[in-house]
Amino acid sequence: MASNAKSFQKVLDSTALAATKFIRRPPIDPTTPIQGKPRVPGSNAFREHQEKEGRRLQKALNSVTHGKNIFVYNNIRTKQVVYSLTRYLEKTNLIKQCVNHGKKTIPATVRKDMWVPYFSVHFNEAQVGLNVYNHLRQFALLRQLSPPKEMITVTKEYLDSKRPADLRDQKQWDKENMGRLGQIMMKKERAYALMNQKATAIADIAFVLQKHRDHIVEGVPESTKSGYKTVKARRRRREALLKEAEQAKARANEVASLGEQLQAEISADHNAPKEQSVKILWQDTYDAQFAKNWPDYIEHGQLRWTRNHMIGQEDLPVPTEDIIADGSFEQA
Repeated sequence: MASNAKSFQKVLDSTALAATKFIRRPPIDPTTPIQGKPRVPGSNAFREHQEKEGRRLQKALNSVTHGKNIFVYNNIRTKQVVYSLTRYLEKTNLIKQCVNHGKKTIPATVRKDMWVPYFSVHFNEAQVGLNVYNHLRQFALLRQLSPPKEMITVTKEYLDSKRPADLRDQKQWDKENMGRLGQIMMKKERAYALMNQKATAIADIAFVLQKHRDHIVEGVPESTKSGYKTVKARRRRREALLKEAEQAKARANEVASLGEQLQAEISADHNAPKEQSVKILWQDTYDAQFAKNWPDYIEHGQLRWTRNHMIGQEDLPVPTEDIIADGSFEQA
């Protein structure tokens, strides 16, 4: 069972899996007893049973792939960047990542048309993905709470970007603002400078992936997974691991029946990621140039923004009105 589950993990490549057909409406044998007897596929009882099976598989797949994918969204106006472990962006998760830089820097209501996919990162091992996710959140928060001085200092390039286009207004504008060169930005200017995380987010992911190179290439050692010293802590850890193993076995059994169908759905161009590699998909491949260099084990690809979700939306953990962005990440 362990080998079958491991091989099935390669099929669950979220960058290539179009799961709308099989996850939202999983194939069910018409001879399967539903409410006491086989039902016609077009009947209400059959459709309700199919929807229930789809929700159950969504939960199983969500649990199986948790931590293996990081989806990054950005705000097209303020250039804020937020991270998510799911394809859909929840309002509560978004608000928690927004830092208060002054008046109106945290919106009272979030517009769905302002948040769009930026890039996504995909790992082979969930523990590595969770560690990278935590580091990205910490770096983003640290940079906004304790920014480097050069980030909030008025430079010539910054003044040139703010200079009015009308020649009649440039002379007066230069007289009022050119003396600020080298000074700290004003409060409102600092707020927008600190919220702009588009370039620094890409530099962060390149640095963090290089930092976790050993874990990505060689795998996470067992010694780092449990640092519990007391007897009670080790006992609780063993009990949690046994319970987790039982749940993982149950989830693998739930999704194993879809193995053949999912294999047929994946085309030759959409293969599972290679062993010991990380895949990054970009909405705009030009954004990758914000990082000085990338580790050699990273595969870059094009991101296609579609409405096909691997997990789906029938059974999200939050109400539908709290979903800010739901454009899915899929490899082009």
